[in-house]
Amino acid sequence: MSPLAEFYIAHGFWVWAAVGAAVLAVEIAFGSGWLLWPAACAAVVAVISLFTDNAVVEIGLFAVLTIVTTLVARRFWPRERHPTTDINDNVGRLVGHKGRVSAAFVHGAGRVLIDGKEWAAESEDGAPLELEAIVEVIGLSGGSRLRVRGPH
Repeated sequence: MSPLAEFYIAHGFWVWAAVGAAVLAVEIAFGSGWLLWPAACAAVVAVISLFTDNAVVEIGLFAVLTIVTTLVARRFWPRERHPTTDINDNVGRLVGHKGRVSAAFVHGAGRVLIDGKEWAAESEDGAPLELEAIVEVIGLSGGSRLRVRGPH
């Protein structure tokens, strides 16, 4: 038996634990979310390696588990959790929030109050919005101008 095979038989658990730790370290460094599944699968195979000494079975199990968990995650994991990917984008994070008209809209432009701050805004269809009307932010226009939808 080769020295590599002897090493694997004696330390299979630690080999798979190291693989899982390495993949998890790459996930932490890049934060994609998709390497969590192979890292978890390596941990599962590490535990299973305590009961078996067959590297081929363990590698096959790791491959199958990784494919299955990745496909399941792809099906159920939300593609995008936030309207914006930049956590420092205070304007982009307002999409979906509700506010109140603080300056009546004339020719589709006015001001809205959201979370205690006043923002320049334009109505979705250019319609005038009355003072104190409740609006919903549906997007951005021209950088920091909010696009809002009035009551229906």
